[in-house]
Amino acid sequence: MEQQDAPIVYVRLRRRIVVKPNTVITLGQVARIVTTPALATKLNLIRLLQVTDKDGNLVLIDMLQIVQAIREAVPRIVIESFGEPHVLLEVTNSGDIKPRKWLLVLVWLLLFFGSGMAMMNFHADVNMPAVQMRITELITGHRTEHPWLFQIPYSLGVGLGMLLFFNRLLRLRHQDEPTPLEVEMFMYQENVNHFVITEEYRKKQEERLRDGRG
Repeated sequence: MEQQDAPIVYVRLRRRIVVKPNTVITLGQVARIVTTPALATKLNLIRLLQVTDKDGNLVLIDMLQIVQAIREAVPRIVIESFGEPHVLLEVTNSGDIKPRKWLLVLVWLLLFFGSGMAMMNFHADVNMPAVQMRITELITGHRTEHPWLFQIPYSLGVGLGMLLFFNRLLRLRHQDEPTPLEVEMFMYQENVNHFVITEEYRKKQEERLRDGRG
């Protein structure tokens, strides 16, 4: 049972950080510590691990490792954790994630032509030219094979509507609500993180089983 005068430390792990190879990871790098100033300084310097080549480019640190390290440094301490129970380390030579411009251009071209093909296939499936001719005939009373007065505003409206929908034209926001594109990017990153973390836990469990048999 913990004594009433035992110090209390509040720990919130960061979700993901980027480090260089062979970096010594300390508690202050992967977590935010709230406690007395003197104790916080000591805890922030606790060494958790050193990244090696065999760790690969992703390393997982969970709360149990951190609790064990803190209790070894300060045995009589109460630990209160908040947020995620793990932090993911991404190992890169530069210690930072830089966008690859060639990949960005390639993805942009893929999306541009892919979305264009999807829209053309949709218009072909619903026979959009016939629909536009029929609408023009109903409005004007005359049938024409090329209803430019309808097709030109329609084409401009499709492009403008996409820009406004994804909020990439004026960049004006009346609320803090994210755009649909930002939501999709966030969900994609969350799914990637969840998959990576699950795989890292599985590998750790397999290593424990091998060590136990050994």
